[in-house]
Amino acid sequence: MKIKQAIMSTFLVDSYSLGSHWIYDETQLKNLTLNWETLNNPEAMWHEGKKKGDFTHYGDHTLWLLEFLSQSKVFDVAAYATFWQEKMKDYTGYIDGSSRETLEHLQSGKSPLSGVVSHDLSICGRIAPLLLVSKNKEQFLSNALSFSKLTHNDDTVAEAIDFFASLIYALIEGESLNKIIENLLPNYSPTLAGWIRDGLASHNDDTFSTIRTFGPACGVEGGFAGVIHLITKYDTVKDMMKANAQAGGDSSARGMIAGLILAINSNEDISLAKDINAYQNIQDLLDTF
Repeated sequence: MKIKQAIMSTFLVDSYSLGSHWIYDETQLKNLTLNWETLNNPEAMWHEGKKKGDFTHYGDHTLWLLEFLSQSKVFDVAAYATFWQEKMKDYTGYIDGSSRETLEHLQSGKSPLSGVVSHDLSICGRIAPLLLVSKNKEQFLSNALSFSKLTHNDDTVAEAIDFFASLIYALIEGESLNKIIENLLPNYSPTLAGWIRDGLASHNDDTFSTIRTFGPACGVEGGFAGVIHLITKYDTVKDMMKANAQAGGDSSARGMIAGLILAINSNEDISLAKDINAYQNIQDLLDTF
């Protein structure tokens, strides 16, 4: 099923990104001795304890969502918030600001839908498993928005979620990428529409330079346009994730959403995913749907 293949692609891109994730120095990036044809140990200190084939914390959180959905077969944000808190109790990976503040938010008794404000792009790349329990576009958009609000309750992030979820569902229904983007463009704020246009205009440009120009950091500002660049420049997940990872910064955030989009209607061989340490676990979970 193409949706399951696309979901696996998001996990592959995250694991592939681990090697250079959160490295920002251009000289260091260009001198990394990683093997770009496979998965790698992380170079950044933020991923201490991780090894080749593991995920960044983004991939870990996405796997938790898949585990939750395999049990529930529906998405309920309150139930997921409880599940997520249990996972966080003994989590040894990197705990970012949005996760730390969300834990404090929930522990104080506040609603999961009134989550903390975070403008990080990464939440957009974690929505893939929700496709498995969403019966139509409206439900997918609703599930994606409530999921994102748990840890990233920001208006611009919500708009980005709506855009990417709408694009993804239209791709599943068989529309072409460029036509979808053209049709969606008028629906969004001048800010988001500007990022879309910037990304489209860069599709023939060098990825390293483009990502550095837009901004390689975690925020939806810069990162969003970077995703548009990636999905319009590249036809395959393999080519995209290599160029994206070599550009450094928050490569996983950009790559996970781009990988999902590129994989939806692709018959591309992603056998490298078998090198993911959690590969069989993911496959078993996908088989429950």
